[in-house]
Amino acid sequence: MFPSSPEVGPRDERRERAAARRARRGGPPAADPGPPPPAPPAPGSPAATIAAAMARPSPPAAEADDEPEEVEVVPVRPGLSAAIAGFAVLLTIGLIFGAQTAGPGSARIPYAIVIFGVQLLFILAWTMAIRPPALPVVAGVCVIVALGADLAAVLPQTATIAPLGYVAAGGFAVGVVGQLIRPADRARVTDSLGATLLIVVGVVSFATLIVLGRVPLGTQAIFVCLAATGISLIVARLTDAVLAWPRLAPQVPRGAAGVVFGAMAGTLVAAVIGSYLVGFTPTSAAVVGLVAAGAAGLADLATGYAEAGRQMAGEPPTMWIARHMQGPLGGFALAAPAAYGMCVLFLT
Repeated sequence: MFPSSPEVGPRDERRERAAARRARRGGPPAADPGPPPPAPPAPGSPAATIAAAMARPSPPAAEADDEPEEVEVVPVRPGLSAAIAGFAVLLTIGLIFGAQTAGPGSARIPYAIVIFGVQLLFILAWTMAIRPPALPVVAGVCVIVALGADLAAVLPQTATIAPLGYVAAGGFAVGVVGQLIRPADRARVTDSLGATLLIVVGVVSFATLIVLGRVPLGTQAIFVCLAATGISLIVARLTDAVLAWPRLAPQVPRGAAGVVFGAMAGTLVAAVIGSYLVGFTPTSAAVVGLVAAGAAGLADLATGYAEAGRQMAGEPPTMWIARHMQGPLGGFALAAPAAYGMCVLFLT
């Protein structure tokens, strides 16, 4: 028994007749149209969702990653730079003339009062700028540390900075314990340790000027170092007001020319002063002034970078005047122990 042949429909018969007529005329056979295209999926069905996702163009991820992030350039405000230079002038005059008027015994107390006032400004500026955890606790402890450091510099019969170290260590320990008592402050324990140590050491460093005034050549060393420090900060800020070039960073409104010119001017002034002071030569005074001026200039610059880092991290801005007092105060806080070290190790 043979298999049945497939049934031929009317559509197939018409296709065969058309092909036969083309063959008789010499034309090419008609192409097979093939099966009809599938019907589009119904809207809302899973097939329609997948088809829409495949047809959607993918974002150029590689091109987006290659595009550099735009950095906002902070403008330099000449008036603000000049005002900061004026504040540095006031600090220089107060600290130098206070040291020149100090005497033995109870005559050191007026200079200690001047130092205590500068320490209060330092505490205000740096606590408001850094904003450590438990800020009132840190500020209160630092005020007590400032008073204790000044007494430790005035009262002992022998001029030494050892009591200042004990006061700094005790104040740091009390400040850390006061911040760790509150559970909310324990989450930022690393930030609290660094901020507390920085503020306490800065406060105590000003008291070294009182001790330095009690050693041989101490008063002259204060004159040379603080004059070089003040001139360095003043010239650097005034140069930024005129020409802040080249910019050290887009986020920091400072120029390299101001930092370099400030250190050079401070060293030159120290050498000139040293040529008129007993116990100094222009060379020794220039070396001491270079160390003090360079340290102060770098500390002032570092505060600008720290402030830019806090702004980039999204921290809210703090008291305006405190943020801009931070640089000169930090410069003198670093120059004071540098002056003591240079006097004890290099001059005597």
